[in-house]
Amino acid sequence: MDIDDLRTFVEVADAGGITSAALRLGISKSMVSRRLARLEAELGVQLLARSTRGASLTEAGATFRDHAARASAEIDAARDAILPTGDLSGRLRVAAPLTFGPTHFAAVFADMALRHPQLQIQTSYSDRFVDLIAEGFDCAIRVGTLRDSNLMTKRVGPLYGKFVASPAYVEAHGAPETPEDLVTHQALMQGMETWQVMDGDTMRTVRPQGRFKADNGAALVVAAVAGLGIAALPDDLIKDYLASGALVTVMTRHPPPPAGIYVVRPPGQHPARKVRVLTDMLIACFERSGVGVRASS
Repeated sequence: MDIDDLRTFVEVADAGGITSAALRLGISKSMVSRRLARLEAELGVQLLARSTRGASLTEAGATFRDHAARASAEIDAARDAILPTGDLSGRLRVAAPLTFGPTHFAAVFADMALRHPQLQIQTSYSDRFVDLIAEGFDCAIRVGTLRDSNLMTKRVGPLYGKFVASPAYVEAHGAPETPEDLVTHQALMQGMETWQVMDGDTMRTVRPQGRFKADNGAALVVAAVAGLGIAALPDDLIKDYLASGALVTVMTRHPPPPAGIYVVRPPGQHPARKVRVLTDMLIACFERSGVGVRASS
């Protein structure tokens, strides 16, 4: 029984269709179909019920899916164990943020690919909050304050930031000085309805209001410079604007709390070695630089 056929079947079962599975695997739909047909012929049973809307598991397919996933994982682990000098093989799918991903994490992915020539690395850059399990990612890099979930997390670096606004906004509306003041101002948000602020040694939660939202930090910088409101923005994105005077800091006595950079993965007792290696490389990268991404929560 071919391991690629097993792995392809698991991807189709999890993705809910041949097209989505082909995108995950980086192969053609016809190749996916051939592998599925070969596996079903070898087993002598139909594993998937195909329709114009996708592919659903038959009763036999549902039973076989977990066995196939475990077999694929065991083969991957065995292959890693016998590779010389700890080389990795197979495929690593990573979801990384579009903000900071290409500038702060891409070099680590490239270094990992150079060190492990038998490993395929597929990175998806998006500030969208991806569903790791449903979309078939091995792990994701997330920055800020994590939402509650059942995902396994590992902190790899620190994260810092500031509240900022344009001088024109401050002149027209004043500058907030306390957490209570924030709710009377226009907030530029990245989908989050709450902000955390420091009040001495205590972290407080406020619920700002605003009419401008974007899922990308760079877009919020543009909005802040235009004078649309107050934003909690990454230091790396705003340092040049602060230096030029296009933005000014506000709420200096109540800054955002230090947050973090995390590798998150689907739940499981032990992470795959390729995820552990990536995590260790990210930790080493930030330790060498002495700082993490200068960003807010």
